[in-house]
Parts: sequence; structure tokens; C-alpha cells
Amino acid sequence: MELRYSILDQSPVSENSNPAEALQQTATLAQSAEQWGYTRFWVSEHHDAQTLAGSSPEILISHLGAVTKTIRLGSGGVMLPHYSSFKVAENFKLLEALYPGRIDAGVGRAPGGMPRASLALNEGRARNIDRFPDQIDELSMYLNDAIPEDHLYHGMKATPLTPYAPPIWILGSSMSSALLAADKGLPYMFAHFINGEGGQDYTRTYRERFVSAEGNGSWVGFAIFVVCQETEEQAERIASSLDLALSMGGQGMPSKGTPSPEKAQAYEYSKFEKLLVEENRRRMVVGNPKQVADRLEDLAEEYGADEVMLVSIAYDFESKLKTFRLVAEQLKKSNQKK
Repeated sequence: MELRYSILDQSPVSENSNPAEALQQTATLAQSAEQWGYTRFWVSEHHDAQTLAGSSPEILISHLGAVTKTIRLGSGGVMLPHYSSFKVAENFKLLEALYPGRIDAGVGRAPGGMPRASLALNEGRARNIDRFPDQIDELSMYLNDAIPEDHLYHGMKATPLTPYAPPIWILGSSMSSALLAADKGLPYMFAHFINGEGGQDYTRTYRERFVSAEGNGSWVGFAIFVVCQETEEQAERIASSLDLALSMGGQGMPSKGTPSPEKAQAYEYSKFEKLLVEENRRRMVVGNPKQVADRLEDLAEEYGADEVMLVSIAYDFESKLKTFRLVAEQLKKSNQKK
């Protein structure tokens, strides 16, 4: 089966830009991704984050559905422990009714923000992440209109009613998330762009432990930062913005958004920060089209992946668009030669 390629966009805000512009760029990118043949387009959930504009994926998906026609849309992902499984189910049922057969319900258990945001989302209470496996079952129950007869809510419907339920995806960056996806018989997307180590072992274990649900087979994907330009030198220049942004974020330094390449290349890194940049590069693929495509295919083989999800952050939106266009064009060339 041919390897699929998709996109996750975090709606990043660049310095000297604003969230409204970042969200419009997400919509433009979704339209372009559809034209270039990407399989799906997901958006993320971040709270109290001035550098990332996407705080409510369900609302953003609704807009993206209105400006696209065929590409699958989903959440990468909804942070389920913050919410009622029933309400999340209704959100995705509504999206499914609006855009039939195009919606993915990707969920995770990460906080999606700093502790104060988690407290605000949970009205001052700590998140109960121990309930996450049960919440997955509840979400499936509501989406599929399968509330047991002995259940307190038997007879209740998550509305609107739809012929089909959006598939649930488990998103994660650890062995525990891989095992949970395997146990629930659900597709698994590993966040390599968050954790650059161990993913290949986690997805291998997922395959080995997978318990088929209603005849569904296992499905593995990994999401990774990518910067692709015509030359390696150009790609390194664009990627320098992401290097600095990740370094600042990792140290809790204040930021007004993705810095320009000029600012990033002029920045004087300490010895510790240079090591941090080197470590963060494990979460990225940077280079010209052939270098990027070859590396992604090698990683896909290591992961035993069915799908690769690309994440890209650049100061200049045109450079970001170019990353996804060049990758799509290179993959098309590679497939024609096979």
C-alpha cells in the first residue's frame, strides 16, 4: 500500500503578525494541501499560547470544511481530559453532518498548555488523566450510538444523528499512548515533532499488541517537523527560525512569535542552547526536496508507518507553503519512477 502524506498545522503566529492572520494562513494552507494531494489536514489545540492561535480545533475544522471540498479534516488533537466526552462527541457528530466522510476525531491526554490554563479549563480542579481510557470508550459509545441497555444514559442520543461516526485516533508521544491505542483497536499517530526518541519502538509494540475492533486493522502514523526549500542552504536558513523558537520555548523564554531568519541567525547561542538546538533537530527533517523525501521514506520504514504527517513552522508564510509544495512535488516524482 502506498505511503500516505498529511499535514498538521498549529496555526503559528510570527513576530510582527497576529492570530487572525495565522488562522487565515491555516485556511489557505488547507486549500493548498487539498490541491497538492495530501490525505488529511489536522489542526491542534493549545491554550494560553500567544505564539499558537489554534485553541479550539472543532471550530477551526468547521471553517476549514467550508473552504475545502475533499480533503479529510481533523483534530491533532482534542485534549479529552479537559472535557465531557458527550460534548466532544456532539461536536464531531455535527462536523460529520456538515462534511460527511471527511472528519477525524483525534484525541490526546496532554494538557495543551501551562498548568494555569488546565486549572481554568477544569474550573480550578486538577485534570483527571486516569479517566482518559474510559473517556475513549465513552466517546466511541456516543459517536456510534451504542449506549448499553444497563447504562444510566441508555436511550440518549449524541446529536445530530449521522449514518457514520468519525473515526477516533489516539495521538501520543509515549509507550502508554501506543499501548492504549493498541488495546482500544484504534489508529495511532506518534508525535515525533514532540518526542524525537523511541517512537519506532512504540509503534512496533502497537502493532504487536493491537486488538482488532470490529475488524479494523492497525494504522500507524508519525508527525514530524519538516522544512524543505530548493537548496539545503535555503532550508537551513528557514529552519533557523524554528531552531530559535523551540530553544526559547524549551527554556520558558517569553516570545512574541516565530522569529525571522535574520534574528535567528544573529542570535548568540550559549553552549547549553547549542546542545538544545542539536537535540531538537532530532524532531525535524531539513533539506532540499530529495533529501527530505528520502529521509521521510527512511523514517517511515523504521516506523512501519502507513502515514507521515508533516508539521512546519516558518517566519514567512510563503516559505512554509513552499515546504509542503516541494515535498508533494518530489513525492509525485518518486512515485512515478516506481
